[in-house]
Amino acid sequence: MRYLAEAFVLGALRRGRPVEQFLGPIHAAERLGVRYVEVRPQAGRYEIFLHTVEDVGHENFLDLAEFPPLDQDSEEEDFGRLVTAAPDPLAALEAAENGTGAVRQRWVNATMAQDEYADFVRAGRPRHSSPDGTPGQRLKASPDNDGD
Repeated sequence: MRYLAEAFVLGALRRGRPVEQFLGPIHAAERLGVRYVEVRPQAGRYEIFLHTVEDVGHENFLDLAEFPPLDQDSEEEDFGRLVTAAPDPLAALEAAENGTGAVRQRWVNATMAQDEYADFVRAGRPRHSSPDGTPGQRLKASPDNDGD
């Protein structure tokens, strides 16, 4: 099973291990990108980072951390954009859901979001579905995203 049960997500965070989630495609300035969110334990709090990267991957290149930022002018994208921080793991998950559109049942261990991305690539990069092809996970509209 790829996805972590909530108890395992909370346990990983309490042990100092980050978790992440592939959020899907984003279209900006006629360029295709993908987004993923990471909850990272840091100095007694839990930081939520949103990564928006150019979709340059293919079947043999799936490492999201190696993709260039979608916004080439943004220096902060090298490490993601800090969305917020929370005092405990549960509050961090809630903040990630509210701030990025993450779904509670779709968290994976660190570096496993690239498996979600691989599914997305194999599925033909669908615009309106979750990485595994199930309908319903849509990105929230933002200045960089038309919500499509």
